[in-house]
Amino acid sequence: MTEKEIILIQLEQAFNRKSWHGTNLLGAIRGIDPEEAAWRPANGRHNIWEIIVHTAYWKYSVYRRISGVDRGSFAISGSNWFRRPVENTLKELKKEVKLLKDYHQKLLDEVKSIDPRILNETPAGSRSTYRDLIIGVAAHDLYHAGQIQLIKRLMQKD
Repeated sequence: MTEKEIILIQLEQAFNRKSWHGTNLLGAIRGIDPEEAAWRPANGRHNIWEIIVHTAYWKYSVYRRISGVDRGSFAISGSNWFRRPVENTLKELKKEVKLLKDYHQKLLDEVKSIDPRILNETPAGSRSTYRDLIIGVAAHDLYHAGQIQLIKRLMQKD
């Protein structure tokens, strides 16, 4: 198995493929409704909906660095954290989950086409190598999957 194949497996296990570590990002948000997605554990804390858009943004950010797509081309104006919901409907939530899935697929497609010889290089505007960016976005998915699972537990009423 090549290093690139291993990296692709890591991306998929962190996002939507079964793995020994437990819930991946897509599994953590599966079946969530708009009220749950908008619930905040405390004032000033992020909700699940914001985490969904945040993780989509960072997939876009890594995709952009790898592909060379222009900065500022994310589907939503702003960067990093986006206050959500704008409209607390299932239609809007599904639209933003689709945004996350779409950027995951774009990132996968870009990683599949990357020349493995450049994995040690650092793309323009970055302090991390291509390898570290790609592996990092997988770790980022898992970090936020765990965070979402904790928020869901906090929502439960005993």
